[in-house]
Amino acid sequence: MRAAVIRGSGVKEVELLDDASTVGPDPAEVKVRIKATGVCHSDLSILNGTLPNNYPAVIGHEAAGEVVQVGEHVTEVAPGDHVVISWTPACGLCADCVAGRPFLCVKYIIEGYMKPRFRLGDDTPAFGMAGCGTWAEEMVVPWEACIKVADDIPYEYAALLGCGISTGVGAVFNTAGVRPGTNVAVVGCGGVGLSVIQGAKIAGAANILAIDPLESKHEIAKAFGATHTATPDQVEDVKNLLTAGQGFDYGFEVVGKGATIRAAWQLTRRGGDVIVVGAGAADDNVQFNAFELLFDGKNLRASLYGSSDLRRDVPRFVDLWRAGKLDLESLITRRIRFEDLNDAIGTLERGEAVRQIVLFD
Repeated sequence: MRAAVIRGSGVKEVELLDDASTVGPDPAEVKVRIKATGVCHSDLSILNGTLPNNYPAVIGHEAAGEVVQVGEHVTEVAPGDHVVISWTPACGLCADCVAGRPFLCVKYIIEGYMKPRFRLGDDTPAFGMAGCGTWAEEMVVPWEACIKVADDIPYEYAALLGCGISTGVGAVFNTAGVRPGTNVAVVGCGGVGLSVIQGAKIAGAANILAIDPLESKHEIAKAFGATHTATPDQVEDVKNLLTAGQGFDYGFEVVGKGATIRAAWQLTRRGGDVIVVGAGAADDNVQFNAFELLFDGKNLRASLYGSSDLRRDVPRFVDLWRAGKLDLESLITRRIRFEDLNDAIGTLERGEAVRQIVLFD
């Protein structure tokens, strides 16, 4: 089968192979034929080494597909089912899962780093990105990674629910709990940032400021619900205009950089919530002084995977889509083929796309 592979970090392109294969499924695993997979900024972070992985690795983590084979212990899904892939499957048994924090479950994250579920043509074992590897025609994952969806949902829409929507809209609903009538600032207008903006609009925010250095993204942000836009050097003026200089109730950082985390902090009012959504590097530090951490009274909150429980949240997102409140189509900049992946990587690096979706059929 075809699969996009890298042999180490610090690369600009993937190898497009046609001789890879899957390993398994084991008794509690599922083989999925990938129908649609997204090109996400986190994929770039694996290529450039910002995020860690074992190698060789099949890239990709945002996808939907059809179940083609299940292990003998699997009863929750069956061949023919349409599923969204969760890149952080919840085991349901650990302390975090039992406490209602399935997005912090590490059982299958650790397993994904240790267990290669692919083989290359020369019989070399290969790992999947985040235990997935969705830039392949088929993949094997724990059954917990498969979230069943209705057959009438287009695969490219379902793929977005596996990462971009769950991370962005989830950050608004689950992590921040944005209240109607409040003021929201969003730093970064990529695919996840636009999902944050959509979520804030659905939640009833009064003012939504979208901040991005690329002015070409400002009109796109407004189409998704931003009431105002700004480049970083315009932010203070707009903050003063919208909040009388007090700052925003919620500041979402959706870039994954120390500087933009600090910018979101500066935008947020005393007692407000600063939500870190972007995935950054381990050596990119953010500085706060002891005085402001206490006396500003701000809440600095991590939003890993949008604090989502995909078994609960995917049906909610589907309902919002069916109601016409969640725009999935407009997030898709273009639909591409497997052989276009390296072009798609360059397009994303240049900031010329929101979401590019690979269609395998």
